[in-house]
Formats: sequence, C-alpha cells, structure tokens
Amino acid sequence: MSDDNQTFVPPSFQALYRDARGRWTLPLRDVAARCELCEDLAQHLTEHCRGVHVDIGADAQDVLGRCLQGLLQPEAGVSSDEAHWIVTRLAELLNWPPPERPSTE
Repeated sequence: MSDDNQTFVPPSFQALYRDARGRWTLPLRDVAARCELCEDLAQHLTEHCRGVHVDIGADAQDVLGRCLQGLLQPEAGVSSDEAHWIVTRLAELLNWPPPERPSTE
C-alpha cells in the first residue's frame, strides 16, 4: 500500500484480488476501495442481523444465509466472492460461527 492510502486490506480480502502468482488483479487503490465498501456493509448489517436473531429467534446460520442470498443479487453491487467475504466478516463481528461455503465440485 502506498503511504497516502491508510486503508488496511486484510489478507482474506487481498486473496480475492490476487492471482495464482500473487499479483494484483485490480489496482491497489481499487482493491482498498472495494474492501472499505465490503467492511462498511458488514458493519452496517451487524445490528440488523443481531435484531433478527434475537427478535424473531432466527437461527444465526439462517440469518447469515439470508444476508448472503441478498448480497448475491446483482443489485447488491458486490461480487460473489465479496458477498461471501462480507457474510464471513459479519459472522466474525457477531461472534457467530462462520457460514460454510458450499463446494463447487
């Protein structure tokens, strides 16, 4: 990261934008901007998901699954990989077990 960009991009998010050789697939400033957007979404969804879990008694994994389904919609504005990252980060923020990502086999 350059000195003028103070956004921390965690390794788990960096992995979304690195190829097999570890090279960036987008300019670093774009990766940092995408990371900031995804982190903001996860933070924003935290209270809503906690409320759904407590108020209606929905299972934590169901709540995360519903969030993922919403984030996978084109109008959400995030890629599939970003959607999974957001939901995993959301689980981390809520101290819930991370959702299992279905295998693509």
